[in-house]
Amino acid sequence: MSTPAEAPHDNPPLHEDRLDYTPTARSVTLARRRAARLVTAWGHPQRAGEVALLVSELATNALIHGSLRGRLFRVHLTVTGGAIRIEVSDPRGERLPGLREAGQDECYGRGLVLVDAVADRWGVEPRTVGKTVFAEIALQARPLGVSRQASVRTTTTRRPRV
Repeated sequence: MSTPAEAPHDNPPLHEDRLDYTPTARSVTLARRRAARLVTAWGHPQRAGEVALLVSELATNALIHGSLRGRLFRVHLTVTGGAIRIEVSDPRGERLPGLREAGQDECYGRGLVLVDAVADRWGVEPRTVGKTVFAEIALQARPLGVSRQASVRTTTTRRPRV
């Protein structure tokens, strides 16, 4: 597993929001809507859909795989001059996410594939209790003709693909 990534000192947060949610399906909807609204208010409406998708997938994973009775999960959004960072923390540090191929008849198993396709960088950071799964979207413009898939992507999880 990688060491926790920290924001560079020369790139301080311009906007930040942190809120704890109860581990219910309704919380995923609330977190997604809040994130899209905040990113739009912070001046990045063109990124609101991507942020909403990432929050939805990470929060759903926290709900399904990382929740414990009576424990909250946290969604933390940060905007710097160079990126939007989405962090979702949950109390189950022993259950680490990993990419896998879902079968055509499976209803679940595609969340991190979507995160990997949309985010420029994502990974897992350990916490004293639990873990934080993060995803980042770069705010710098890509050169013309360079798609998201062709750009350099960093995944910092060290779990094998299953």
